[in-house]
Amino acid sequence: MIVRYEHWGAWVKLERTPALVALDRDGVRALGLDGGRAWDDVAPVRKSAPLEVHVAVTQRCAAGCEGCYLDATPDGAEPPRAQLERTLDDLARRGVFTVAFGGGEPTLRDDLGDLADYARARGLTPVVTTSGLGLGPAKLARLERFAQVNVSYDGPAEAYEAVRGFDGASAAERAIEALAARGVNVGVNVVLTRATFDRLHATLARARALGACEAQLLRYKPAGRAVSLDYRAKRLTLEQAKRLGPLLREIVGLRVRIDCALVPFLSADPDLAARPEDLAQWGIFGCEAGAALSATTVDGAPLPCSFARGLDAASFGAFVAHPPEPCASCTLRPVCRGGCKVVAQHLTGTFVPDPECPRVRGA
Repeated sequence: MIVRYEHWGAWVKLERTPALVALDRDGVRALGLDGGRAWDDVAPVRKSAPLEVHVAVTQRCAAGCEGCYLDATPDGAEPPRAQLERTLDDLARRGVFTVAFGGGEPTLRDDLGDLADYARARGLTPVVTTSGLGLGPAKLARLERFAQVNVSYDGPAEAYEAVRGFDGASAAERAIEALAARGVNVGVNVVLTRATFDRLHATLARARALGACEAQLLRYKPAGRAVSLDYRAKRLTLEQAKRLGPLLREIVGLRVRIDCALVPFLSADPDLAARPEDLAQWGIFGCEAGAALSATTVDGAPLPCSFARGLDAASFGAFVAHPPEPCASCTLRPVCRGGCKVVAQHLTGTFVPDPECPRVRGA
């Protein structure tokens, strides 16, 4: 059990059954623990560290996905191992729990497994995302050293190609199956676009049959190569966005997570919109940029999230604290926090309520 004290109580990370639990002060005391100096003041004396940090370990990738948020290329930059170890040391000192290695294509690094071991030795839980392309025995062995490996899988051939511009579905499926056969906890990252949304049930059924234990659903975002007119043609339609809540309730047999950018779409679901406290209890929150979540670039620079470059932290904080309508009166405001700021900035040039939120579009 690893404990990180906060002014309100503590985060407790359970090792045998991997879970991160928030306990208030009474809950912490029930474990025979005390927050000491962290509980001296009612208000926090310092900003809490993120719970998870996404670390770009390379900008190299030969896949050429049309919507790559990093604009990765075959000859992209790659930080030296010493730089990444310093980053991991810093995250461990700050009390971060999970480090998510990304890229580019992380498996192009021969030292990827060693970086996972380095993170574990410092109390960090290492996870990684891969395209699944070119995974031979050596790369699969390195991936066994991670707590979880997520494979980018947007569905069968035509669905995959609609998102990424090429058909890599079979390679992703082979990767899922091979990792599961080795006993690795393997999940799938599914980017929701208007081409993949209606096929989601079939996509997740296929992933589950191959051995995936979890699905991470991701909103298509205007970052990197996706910053183009093509973004408007690929993003979810209004009707699809309204159907997200009911769709999530229909999924069975697989753990499902949604990224924070999808939370505003739940405002169209009367049942979920009326119970924001239930969403909060299960850790379903909107924009976590710079709070529970942060990121680093390949050169080690900090980012609020992997997609947010040039984000004005002060303006963002002011928006969350005092959002305009229709966010101000929305029941989901405490968990949604105004929706995705990357989308808002792309479409309007400033911080406004998420322009693609069904409630905003109907206001």
